[in-house]
Amino acid sequence: MTAAPPAAPPVATPLPGLSEALRYHAEGRPGKIEVVSTKPCLTQRDLSLAYSPGVAEPCLAIAADPDAVFDYTARANLVAVVTNGTAVLGLGDIGPLAAKPVMEGKGILFKKFADIDVFDLELDERDPARLVDIIAALAPTFGGINLEDIKAPECFEVERLLRERIDIPVFHDDQHGTAIITGAGLLNAADLQGKALDSLQVVVSGAGASAISCMELWCQLGVRREHITMCDSKGVLHTGRRGQVDASKERFLRDTPARTLTDALVGADVFVGLSVANVVTAAMIAPMAPKPIIFALANPDPEIPYPIARAARPDAVIGTGRSDFPNQVNNVLGFPFIFRGALDVHARRITEPMKLAAARAIAQLAREDVPDRVREAYGGEALRFGRDYILPKPLDERVLLYVAPAVARAAMESGVARRPIDLATYRDQLERRLAPSRSIVRAVIQRVAQAPSRIAFAEAEDERVLRAVALLVEDGIARPVLLGDAVAIRQKAADLGLKLDGVEFVALGGRPTFERDLAELLRLRGRKGLTAPRARTVLNQDATTAALMMLHAGEVDGLVAGLQHGYPETIRRALQLVGLAPGVRAAAGAHVLVTKQGPMVLADTTVNIEPDAAMLADIALMAAEYAEALGLQPRVAMLSFSNFGQSAHAEARKVSEAVRLLRQRAPNLQVDGEMQVQVALDPVARARVWPQSRLEGVANVLVFPSLAAANTAYQLLARAGGSDEIGPVLLGLARPVTVLPPGAAVDGIVRIAAFTALRALAARAVGPAVT
Repeated sequence: MTAAPPAAPPVATPLPGLSEALRYHAEGRPGKIEVVSTKPCLTQRDLSLAYSPGVAEPCLAIAADPDAVFDYTARANLVAVVTNGTAVLGLGDIGPLAAKPVMEGKGILFKKFADIDVFDLELDERDPARLVDIIAALAPTFGGINLEDIKAPECFEVERLLRERIDIPVFHDDQHGTAIITGAGLLNAADLQGKALDSLQVVVSGAGASAISCMELWCQLGVRREHITMCDSKGVLHTGRRGQVDASKERFLRDTPARTLTDALVGADVFVGLSVANVVTAAMIAPMAPKPIIFALANPDPEIPYPIARAARPDAVIGTGRSDFPNQVNNVLGFPFIFRGALDVHARRITEPMKLAAARAIAQLAREDVPDRVREAYGGEALRFGRDYILPKPLDERVLLYVAPAVARAAMESGVARRPIDLATYRDQLERRLAPSRSIVRAVIQRVAQAPSRIAFAEAEDERVLRAVALLVEDGIARPVLLGDAVAIRQKAADLGLKLDGVEFVALGGRPTFERDLAELLRLRGRKGLTAPRARTVLNQDATTAALMMLHAGEVDGLVAGLQHGYPETIRRALQLVGLAPGVRAAAGAHVLVTKQGPMVLADTTVNIEPDAAMLADIALMAAEYAEALGLQPRVAMLSFSNFGQSAHAEARKVSEAVRLLRQRAPNLQVDGEMQVQVALDPVARARVWPQSRLEGVANVLVFPSLAAANTAYQLLARAGGSDEIGPVLLGLARPVTVLPPGAAVDGIVRIAAFTALRALAARAVGPAVT
């Protein structure tokens, strides 16, 4: 199941008289989901494999071994979202048909956040026993069951009976999802407020499925049951009501003189609202204990409006269910990733340790530095662990990487996993599921972290650079060297809440090697217009030049720069002061694009405007070496508008000549051309039409005939083609220099630094640059 792509709408113009939400659901293909094939279905042979007669083979294999269903069908990635429509959002008992838009929406969230396919099932059945029978009969279709919007107390019985009858995970998100997310928020809020969990006095407004499940999980986290005061529509659940409430509420009867929510809140440390809007006033929370925690979670309007709560208790940590205020308690932080971890180990059920693991993983992620892309998704909002940020944002893609492995580990430790997995390998698989480029970057990071290189950063006071440097140190990717005023840099880092332990600082003026660098700079540029006074000024004031001289002298292993001077000027200075590697006639730029067909290196994307045949051969060799350093077996396609001599145009002949030169210089390199892109990427068509081609498989190094072609291609693929972009990387210098694009984000700088460290790791020792 995927979100439906844009299609030719049956309605040519917006439907008149409809709200934006109704128009969203009605225009184009009605609804929000579709089913698509994961296998080719283009030929008669494809169809005979997908259905009869070929389909008989997996049927027989599953009949012989029921667990083989996970190998030959979609069961391992398929969840049922099931409702009977008796408690839909805040709309109440609206029935199964009216609940269908909500269930489709739930399916969208499963797919977007965890790549889980969903069938939504709206069942016209109110009797809990019959509902259980229906769902249990459907269980062989699915890898998991997500119960949704079934009213209390029936939901407790439905879940309990299903867990006893079927051997796949059953999860009632209205109960456990809210419990897990509030539990994560509680862990961080209590820590920020300096309160121990077992000392907290907790008051709950609401005694439905969510409230009861939340408190059960909180007790497992460390809150004491006797410290919980729960209120329903009739007031406090006290021991005098024994026999008057259902069994789920009986567990929370408390011996207390409090009879109303107002009474209960006096001296309370925590308020949790899972009831209705506007039942709490500023006067009611005023007598709460110092530094309270207030989770007002009724939707769409909370038990007490956020501005009123904040004004009444400025010392509080406050969370709501709304996205327009800090600390949104949103179940989407939980259920997609809990099911992802459970499905991937073929879990038989979701256990309490799996829920606790999810809560703790979510809490831990909130303490990590937030990537720029997440900040940008929320309008550049400052997101940093503290009273206004105790939970990750829903669009933080890292939730998958934190929660799913934690749940999978807990499932294995609980003994409910059919298929134990290696967690390190599993994280790599999740990275690829999240974005293919992440697995490549992770592999590079693992390599360079074994022997961290000294990487200089010229723009050390840029906030993005500082955040990236902190991550590099934390993950052991590199040993950063920051050029500039150490006091000012440390102060800015402190203002940002960053730790720079283990970072080396180098002052521009007054450093021990200054006079040596000055003499060398004059040797390199003194007869090319640079005077001694000007050289001294530049070394004292220009961090990029100072860093390049350190790299030239071998004091650092690589340099990341470019924000100060821009791409062309930084390259020019690098060529002047670091120089080219032995045997290289020109530097070149490369980008890695991670496509559905795998990673590809594109060159020259940034430097040479009209390379001749010899230069194209140089570029191809450098790009192939770079691909090899990334762990790829290079398959080089020399691109043109022509295929294998079809055109006598000079441009085509230039590429053909480059191929000839390459084969002389690197006879073992798999390379061919000239060829069009479609031929490079379609080995079947290439073998059929041009069997003489020496290229095997899909090309993964694409060398373009001009800068215009290469630069346009990488930008088009990255922006419109859905490919992940890594780069640019500058190839051919004597020592690694990477030039940052002006819009580089923190995660992009981390990746670029890791790739710079990779090239530093592989670089041969060379002498001083000569220009």
